[in-house]
Amino acid sequence: MAKVILATASYDHTIRFWEAPTSMPTRTIQYPDSQVNRIAITPDKCLLAAAGNPHVMSFDGHTTNVTSLGFQREGKWMYTGSEDGTVKIWDLRASGCQRDYDCGAAVNSVALHPNQAELICGLQNGNIRVWDLAENKCTEYAPEPEVAVRSIHVSPDGSQVVAANNKGRCYVWKLAPDSKFEPLTHIDAHKSYILKVLYSPDAKILATCSADKTVKLWNTKDYKLLKTLQVGHGRWVWDCVFSTDSAYLVTASSDNEAWLWELSAGETIRRYRGHHKAVSCVALSDN
Repeated sequence: MAKVILATASYDHTIRFWEAPTSMPTRTIQYPDSQVNRIAITPDKCLLAAAGNPHVMSFDGHTTNVTSLGFQREGKWMYTGSEDGTVKIWDLRASGCQRDYDCGAAVNSVALHPNQAELICGLQNGNIRVWDLAENKCTEYAPEPEVAVRSIHVSPDGSQVVAANNKGRCYVWKLAPDSKFEPLTHIDAHKSYILKVLYSPDAKILATCSADKTVKLWNTKDYKLLKTLQVGHGRWVWDCVFSTDSAYLVTASSDNEAWLWELSAGETIRRYRGHHKAVSCVALSDN
């Protein structure tokens, strides 16, 4: 049986691990320096990275809030983005920052293309920067100038990319073979900030989490609304993560809880309680 790791982090300065099927807590880690903005599990399930203000656990270099982090597919390096306007690459086998990219504005979200060769960054000034890691060059797009791009994600097959902004809109592009963005559609998804946008592992569903207290699921064939998950969280929904089979979704909210949803029914089947402040992020490894 695959080892399942479910972790949540909070403004209460803790990271908690859970038994996913029973919602029983198994371990709590203190993070005294600041709130935790993002967490990510390495592909080999041996390490968990936590992004705070201004550090990523044991990695110093950013000067203010670290908003994004993730790992290269084989776990050889990590990328981080920050409100200090930079994206950094860290070799996990060496010390110090290996690369440093200036994005010209606060970085709210960073996604690694499945080809492992491009970082796509959503910025506070409304722009998107795509960094070619081989050429160390960037291409810039502006879907809605001066409207902050809050979250960005690339479909698992690398065919599409989506960016969500502070006006509740999602912009979707096809990714051409040369990685150029070709406009596909846009969705007026929510009436408030979209805080997280995420493709399911099977690329059939797009999830959007919002300050309007709801999570919406969209069919990626036509980007029509499939379902709204709204009977549950009483405050902003900050983060979400799909199970590997795309059948379940874990959400994290300012109501101090994380919830496990069974998506075919659109119902909550587990609630993870124990944090004393907003749950800002969640990580799941069940493959």
